[in-house]
Amino acid sequence: MISKIEIQTQMISAVEYVKKTNPMAGSVTNSVTINLVANAQLAVGGSAAMVYLPEEGEFLANAGGATYINVGTILPIYEETLPQMAKTLYENKKPWVLDPVAIGIGSLRTKLLFGFKEYKPSIIRGNASEIIALAGLWGLSGGTDESNVRGVDSTDIVTAAKTAAVALAKWTGGAVAVSGETDLITDGSVVILSYGGSHFMEKITGAGCSLGGVATVYLTGASSLIAALTASSVYNLAGSRAESKVDAPSSFQVAFLDELYKATPAEIAANPFEIEAV
Repeated sequence: MISKIEIQTQMISAVEYVKKTNPMAGSVTNSVTINLVANAQLAVGGSAAMVYLPEEGEFLANAGGATYINVGTILPIYEETLPQMAKTLYENKKPWVLDPVAIGIGSLRTKLLFGFKEYKPSIIRGNASEIIALAGLWGLSGGTDESNVRGVDSTDIVTAAKTAAVALAKWTGGAVAVSGETDLITDGSVVILSYGGSHFMEKITGAGCSLGGVATVYLTGASSLIAALTASSVYNLAGSRAESKVDAPSSFQVAFLDELYKATPAEIAANPFEIEAV
């Protein structure tokens, strides 16, 4: 099993790479949260590009360092944009992150998410209910055919999604990140619990979506497991620090972006986490 020191060394390298190279991490993402996704990507050192048209998605799939697909708000054009984009990413061996927001709501969203199974995203990021529902849709262990997603909210605790997360990671050969009070990240062989964050993250729109965008930034220069853990760690660190300085959601969001920007590679790697074998 990989050691904590090895993981921290790789996390530092991932953060340093992003801050030095300003890599492109394009997104087709939730229109409700697009501003926070882009600002968070910029804050950690990445470069953002938000698109929705098929030809723009194809361009990102070919030219970007990594790509983020978030199905939180579905447009009819996505029936053309997203499958072709995912297919191109998979065929070109380009890393990408899938956020199955609101899985189970609507036939088009369900169709798109089912189709992504064969294109094996590098990272899947979601709340516990979304991860359980996606494993069910894909016919994998720990999943269920009935979604417990309440809009974009989870009705399951993070540990309830452990079996589903491991099964999804084994299927894709990548990593799965389950967000909650304590984040769970797995590559199918190890499970990592990342601590920190803030209760204010539930009081702003886009904390989870922007986390997926930041994981995409780190995926440009790190493995799926390290990218997912580094994103969770910087979020948990920045969330804790921001909460200590404010007392309401709006000011938290501003302080949170500032803390994302100020976090150093060593500080991010030192944020508390635990490792266990699957």
